[in-house]
Amino acid sequence: MSLFGWKLNGKPELQMKKCVFIEAPHTTMWDFVWGRLGLWQLGVNVKFFIKKEMFFFPLGGILKSLGGIPVDRGKKTNMVDQIVEMYNKSDNFSIVITPEGTRKYTEHWKKGFYYIAMKANVPIYLGYLDYKKKEGGAGIIFYPTGDYEKDLAEIQEFYKDKVAKYPENFNLSKQYQNK
Repeated sequence: MSLFGWKLNGKPELQMKKCVFIEAPHTTMWDFVWGRLGLWQLGVNVKFFIKKEMFFFPLGGILKSLGGIPVDRGKKTNMVDQIVEMYNKSDNFSIVITPEGTRKYTEHWKKGFYYIAMKANVPIYLGYLDYKKKEGGAGIIFYPTGDYEKDLAEIQEFYKDKVAKYPENFNLSKQYQNK
């Protein structure tokens, strides 16, 4: 499947109705655009987090209609438990998370995506964009084991050859860095 010159890999699967999608690398707002378009093409109705400051008129209404959930990054709340409750209340709930947590360079991936999947007992889809190949999609489906370090190593192994729009802002653990 092709979308605006990008090749979309993957096909609709039943598990996509209730899972955590992670999308990496994430170094530009275009990652959201391409990723969201790809998920639409796959027929996935996915939710996503975005800082509450983006929910101003008229953008706020648009973001909500696209599946946006405002997040107050200044408040210390247990987001994992709140999201797990959303999974428990629905047979069709998927969320996309950028494990880097920002478009800027960061030393470590955030762990929330992993703990959400574990507590909600749902798989993790490894979504990706590769600007060098101009392709992206739903990569492999990953079932977390509870051994975070081992699982993260396997997850990051998948991303080691993916090229970000701004490669200097994409970081994997030391053993997987593609710089």
